[in-house]
Amino acid sequence: MNITPSKLNKFLMFKLPAAFFTGVRTKELNENSCVVSVKHRWVNQNPFNSMFWAVQGMAAELTTGALVMKKIKGSGKKISMLVASNNASFTKKATGRITFTCNEGHKIDDAINKTIETGEGQTVWLKSNGVNADGVEVSSFNFEWTLKVKS
Repeated sequence: MNITPSKLNKFLMFKLPAAFFTGVRTKELNENSCVVSVKHRWVNQNPFNSMFWAVQGMAAELTTGALVMKKIKGSGKKISMLVASNNASFTKKATGRITFTCNEGHKIDDAINKTIETGEGQTVWLKSNGVNADGVEVSSFNFEWTLKVKS
């Protein structure tokens, strides 16, 4: 089964309902990038009338995680994936539609190849930037993914 934006959105509805109900949606997914969008609404706002940081984090993590899932699927191997660490910075109030993009799919290829060759766990840092409708960055997230071939 090929991983597509519509299949990821259905996956959210059943496996990650918090992301689904707050409006997180995958818009694009290819070999090197993933785009996820979420609109500021009452259900995902904080007391300061902007988008709650955790909603931004869910959208940002999905951009990186979807790429990892797609690459693992393409490898044909059973590989476990887990976020080991993350950090974020917030530079502007998140209102309106926020679009998160990760363009670092190429980094995942190396980690998958190394874990298949060595059998040892590998880590890869992936970055996702969130911008508003004006193209102004509102937040930036970094996720450290660990990958290991299942035995």
